[in-house]
Amino acid sequence: MQFTNRTEAGRLLATRLEEYSNRKDVIVLALPRGGVPVGYEVARVLNAPLDVFLVRKLGLPGQEELAMGAIASGNVRVLNEDVVFYTGVSKEVIDLIARREQRELARREQLYRGTSAPLNVGGQTVIVVDDGLATGSTMRAAVKALRRLGPARIIVAVPVAARATCESFESDLGSACVCVMSPEPMHGVGLWYRDFSQTSDEEVCNLLKRAKQLEELRVA
Repeated sequence: MQFTNRTEAGRLLATRLEEYSNRKDVIVLALPRGGVPVGYEVARVLNAPLDVFLVRKLGLPGQEELAMGAIASGNVRVLNEDVVFYTGVSKEVIDLIARREQRELARREQLYRGTSAPLNVGGQTVIVVDDGLATGSTMRAAVKALRRLGPARIIVAVPVAARATCESFESDLGSACVCVMSPEPMHGVGLWYRDFSQTSDEEVCNLLKRAKQLEELRVA
């Protein structure tokens, strides 16, 4: 099975989250950029507000697709200790990459949100959405950062995830993990989409604007 694109994946994922529809205590947070088209569909179907939560992967030098960790809003850094150990990457290199990614995180925060304040997640059920989980380091950073903000519950929701990664969120972080499929072997998220083209900043901004318009209609 392959998803046609992130939009279809989001709609299918929403069917696994029906118990959270039309609830005033539910917020959907999407991880930019690829998680936003998925999260938009989830929020739309569940009739819930949508916001972004900024996380940046720390790619291994020369093998940038391999995550050695991630950073998130709130000065949170999560490292994949196995990758760091086996590759021997130094603390200095990690710090250098983290500073670079922090600048990009700040740029996106300004671009996507502007002067708007982030949604208040305190006491809420937060559904954190991305387009898939391989190692899960990016999502792990997001969950750890969100815990500092006092949500009542965090649910990780993705269309596709490595089974062991999904289970680790429940066992290690106490967060439910909902996914449409958990193929074994997984290899990579993009293999499970026919269209896995990069999501643009413009698309992210447009979807957030549409989500805000839907939210204004709901509360009117």
